[in-house]
Amino acid sequence: MSEQKRTMLVTSALPYANGSIHLGHLVEYIQTDIWVRFQKMRGHDCIYVCADDAHGTPIMLRAQQEGIEPEALIVRVAEEHQADFADFHIDFDNYHSTHSDENRQLSELIYRRNRDGGHIKTRTITQAYDPQKEMFLPDRFIKGECPRCGAADQYGDSCEVCGATYSPTELKNAVSAVSGAKPVEKESLHYFFELADFEAMLRTWTTAGHLQEEVSNKLNEWFADGLRAWDISRDDPYFGFEIPDAPGKFFYVWLDAPIGYLASFKQYCERTGTDFDAYWKTDSQAEVYHFIGKDIIYFHALFWPAMLTGADFRTPTAIFAHGFLTVNGQKMSKSRGTFIKARSYLDHLNPEYLRYYFAAKLGDGVDDLDLNLDDFTQRVNSDLVGKVVNIASRCAGFIMKKSNGRLSEHVSEAGLYQTFVNAGDEIAGFYEAREYGRASREIMALADVANQYIDEQKPWVLARQKGAEQQVQEICSVGLNLFRVLMTYLKPVLPAMAEQAGIFLNLKSMNWDDIAEPLRDHHIESFKPLMTRVEPASVEAMVVASKEHLEESGKAASAGGPLAEDPVAATIAFDDFIKLDLRVVRIAKAEAVPEADKLLKLTLDLGGETRNVFAGIKSAYAPEDLEGKLTVMVANLAPRKMRFGVSEGMVLAAGPGGKDLYILEPHAGAKPGMRVK
Repeated sequence: MSEQKRTMLVTSALPYANGSIHLGHLVEYIQTDIWVRFQKMRGHDCIYVCADDAHGTPIMLRAQQEGIEPEALIVRVAEEHQADFADFHIDFDNYHSTHSDENRQLSELIYRRNRDGGHIKTRTITQAYDPQKEMFLPDRFIKGECPRCGAADQYGDSCEVCGATYSPTELKNAVSAVSGAKPVEKESLHYFFELADFEAMLRTWTTAGHLQEEVSNKLNEWFADGLRAWDISRDDPYFGFEIPDAPGKFFYVWLDAPIGYLASFKQYCERTGTDFDAYWKTDSQAEVYHFIGKDIIYFHALFWPAMLTGADFRTPTAIFAHGFLTVNGQKMSKSRGTFIKARSYLDHLNPEYLRYYFAAKLGDGVDDLDLNLDDFTQRVNSDLVGKVVNIASRCAGFIMKKSNGRLSEHVSEAGLYQTFVNAGDEIAGFYEAREYGRASREIMALADVANQYIDEQKPWVLARQKGAEQQVQEICSVGLNLFRVLMTYLKPVLPAMAEQAGIFLNLKSMNWDDIAEPLRDHHIESFKPLMTRVEPASVEAMVVASKEHLEESGKAASAGGPLAEDPVAATIAFDDFIKLDLRVVRIAKAEAVPEADKLLKLTLDLGGETRNVFAGIKSAYAPEDLEGKLTVMVANLAPRKMRFGVSEGMVLAAGPGGKDLYILEPHAGAKPGMRVK
């Protein structure tokens, strides 16, 4: 089973330091951690590094909102991220930050080498500019009406309603998401990385086995469209590294983020005495692997190898992309409680439940993975508790009571044991290929065989017969040896459970090759439950807690639009708040909007004046239930042209969404037109 020792560096994509880790993120880190643990169990030199992606406009603005420096924000978030990872048993060899001296030095080095090689050019561009905040606006910080379908409240690069993509200058009635001011156009000198300089190299590299086939095929579409120069600069104010010899210009976060892989590894090398160049020089024999989500393929499979090549560094051995996470077949939703943070999960459930469930569904492709909460409960209980742990719990008591905690001197079913050991090569092949689902199925098939053996031998019946002590010992010794093999195969997925199993079996180590020989005449410790069943009530409590977290965050739904989830929405002063003209109105007429799933068209009586407002409350109210009711509207909101007509204000509602959405109703004595104070 042994193989030649390999030298590997493995990374996961860097989590952004502007928010918490959620279950969607964990698909990647769990996938990577399983692979790294497997490689280490096989005896390979495998180093796993990561870091927080700590630069960019969103972090700068969030820090301003909180009244702290960006450096303080990223330190706090880094502590939260690392605590979540540790509790999910994600075992990094080094965890760093892109806001580090190592990353600054390496970013400048890679930039200078590409610049000196003629791959960096400058040109003047026109951008949207916030005159109030005196800053250029990234596309996602501009909102307005879609130039294609007219949908309101859309970002500056794409429409979430019709799917159209466009430039921010095409957006109608655009406003800054930072201040609410109308953006103006302003010119600025920017720095560009000439990606087309590397087209020949990239065409070869992307088809040479470094990428999954479907990823390589996707890149062909981008080659067909032509490789465009990449804007690698941003203007002050910006939280990041200033470009050498370019005052007021900063590296775009996506330039220094992947360099963060090198920076984290550099810190590891300095701490451990490892040779950095042995991994990153162009003729390096080490293997370098990146695990990423499919949404960032463009940066990793084109810009990243091109930048490395231009700076005289080696390119990755392979990049492994994965799909997104859905929950119960749908996109994660805060209103449904399925946008679940890592900590919310940890407050209610064993992290190894999720590690196993993800592993049972992960393959080597980029298909999305669905977390079906009912299937999650059933599968974990059936496989881990009902099959694997059951083997140990059925055998341990007899060994302790009848044989003084000692396994038999010989294995009576040597052929059966060898069958389990021989399966290791195929299971190892599945782990290597990231086919964890296939590995899990093979392991559970073996668990079924072990349980069938115990069922057939019936040690509980033999234990009542005089003179059968040795036979019971041999049967249960076989069962526990088979359990040891299964837990060895599951160790990359379930490291904590494997550690407890090792203590129970009194093992010095649990490496892959250790199972070549069974345990004979071996003392074990008292058995303690290794895993308890998933309780549906705990799953439901996690979902409810995720909903409650949303409500406690102070985010409420307005009936004039979708739930506000923009992390950069600015706080307002009291003087701004009192500018709102809140009026009591009577709903004179309510009617469905056939072309829209969520909207009702309301005709509102303000006491001598009527307004039409489109409100997203169709899921909570039938039109006939609203007519005649009093509610509250923002009367001085600028009209918005929508695909269905003009909305002349906003009615106020609160609640988590769906059927649980309630329009605000004033006291009984209120009259239309009355101002709310």
